[in-house]
Amino acid sequence: MTEAILVTGATGTVGRHVVAALADRDVAGRAGVRDPEAVPRQIADAGEPVEFDFTKPETWGPALADVDGVFLVRPPIVDGSAVGSFAEAAGRVGVDRVAYLSTLGAERNVLIPHHRIEKRVAAADVDYTLLRASFFMQNLLEVHRPDIVERDEVFVPAGSGRTSFVDARDIGEIAAVVLTESGHANRAYDLTGPAALEYGDVAEIFADVLGRPITYPEPSLPAFARRMRRRGKPWAFIALMCGIYTVARLGLAARVTEDGRRLLGRQPRDMRTFVEDHADQFRSENVA
Repeated sequence: MTEAILVTGATGTVGRHVVAALADRDVAGRAGVRDPEAVPRQIADAGEPVEFDFTKPETWGPALADVDGVFLVRPPIVDGSAVGSFAEAAGRVGVDRVAYLSTLGAERNVLIPHHRIEKRVAAADVDYTLLRASFFMQNLLEVHRPDIVERDEVFVPAGSGRTSFVDARDIGEIAAVVLTESGHANRAYDLTGPAALEYGDVAEIFADVLGRPITYPEPSLPAFARRMRRRGKPWAFIALMCGIYTVARLGLAARVTEDGRRLLGRQPRDMRTFVEDHADQFRSENVA
């Protein structure tokens, strides 16, 4: 019987949806955060906030007490070795299973931290599930919303490459499935949306849903970097985003799989559904 699931990155793009999905299953979620006092009420109501920080091992033991499952996500600013060490510590204190949020193609790309973390999670004394996700639709909201709202542009340097966008809400539901149901031990799943789209297609969907022209100007990598820098984004973040979009430019982000449909028992959400669900946040009168 599941006692509790620790959700690392509980206020993040995916973590918040894992907490909500566990609550929907009446499973005790534990929201691992750096500052439990600052957790948004919606998350605190769904899962017990506990102090957790990958860079502070003294927080690991209390966060893992009486936990039998962990949703593991690497914050971009945290070194991958700390994440691997935590997975090993979870195994030592008796955690039964870990679901690690990785990225599509991590098993082949030895240059990215996810590849090394996957190896350490698989070697830890736990049953593991690797969730290799495609590009999150939520990035359009969390990173690119200013361009859509203020300039009526989807401004990303992806060329004509296609991307198999996935909704973070679906990843949250899938994480809850693999952490609370049997049959997922020592497995890896490639998680995408139902279709691969060019960003021109994405712009057309936004235009149709929002009822105003939205364009995709196909910016170059330098033009994208300059705009992000003017917006105050750090160079490390800009480099990460350029790397992601270069993968799309090269045609390496278009693979569509059936793993998500099988785990959800339905088709994953498509881009139109995502834009319709968040339309108010993309309207110009709601500029933050």
